[in-house]
Amino acid sequence: MLRLSVFFILLLHIAVSHAQSTDKKLTGLIRNTIQGFHGTIGIYVKNLKTGKTVEINADTIFPTASIVKVPILIGIMDKITTGAYTYDSTFTYSDSLYYAGEDILGEFKNGGRIRLQKLMMLMLTTSDNTASLWLQQLAGTGTRINTLLDSLGYAATRVNSRTPGRRAFQIENGWGQTTPRDIANILEAIYKNKIYTAAACERMQRCLGRNLWDTDEALSQVPPYIEVFSKNGCVDGSRNEILLVNAPNQPYIFSIFTKNNKDTSWLHENEAWILTRNLSALLWHYFEPKDKWVKPAYAGF
Repeated sequence: MLRLSVFFILLLHIAVSHAQSTDKKLTGLIRNTIQGFHGTIGIYVKNLKTGKTVEINADTIFPTASIVKVPILIGIMDKITTGAYTYDSTFTYSDSLYYAGEDILGEFKNGGRIRLQKLMMLMLTTSDNTASLWLQQLAGTGTRINTLLDSLGYAATRVNSRTPGRRAFQIENGWGQTTPRDIANILEAIYKNKIYTAAACERMQRCLGRNLWDTDEALSQVPPYIEVFSKNGCVDGSRNEILLVNAPNQPYIFSIFTKNNKDTSWLHENEAWILTRNLSALLWHYFEPKDKWVKPAYAGF
């Protein structure tokens, strides 16, 4: 009987702690905003100053699309930290690395030379898939990256593509998979210098602070004078974004993932992108109410 009492007290403590850490007002605002969305949505928001969160399907597995490039960054940074490569290491491009698409690296001539830091820039800034798959290989393949993720405590985030034993997961979720909470925790750990070394985390933050894709996504609703570390990922039926907004008063993380989307268009007015922008604007003004910046009307840029 005593053991049962202790068990129920523990459950009550967990429930109370969760209630205290939940931003109920913001949760209500977000739930009202996402109502009626034609797809499956997962959201995790964290105020990095107070620790309060919003969690909606935060532990549901979603396809990463190009957000898988954050785990690849962790994999390549391990190689740099352990001395296998330097940030300035140079590699030779081969036509066999080509991945069809609008990639910059795919336009390289066979035998062209490129520095590791430029490969990393292409992967994270322009979301170049040819560069990303090459970096996945250089990091030791998806197998090695997944082992690193496990060792760091991120059990929900995985690389699937070109990774032995992950074929069934690739069929379901594509290149990679994660949860809104897990990928947010990864970004928070980088921000707080908790992955490898402080120098490695600083480098990863700089790499994540140069996102080209800032017109359709959440990033477009944050003032241009605010530092943001972000990565977005999109395929037809899934539009995702993770960003850490280094706001002056209340820095926050916004993680949004969607799947099974009815609207698979690639227009600015795509339903998931509209929702993402609306939520991002809501969060910015919620956390920084004294800031008077208002996003100018969209004019094609």
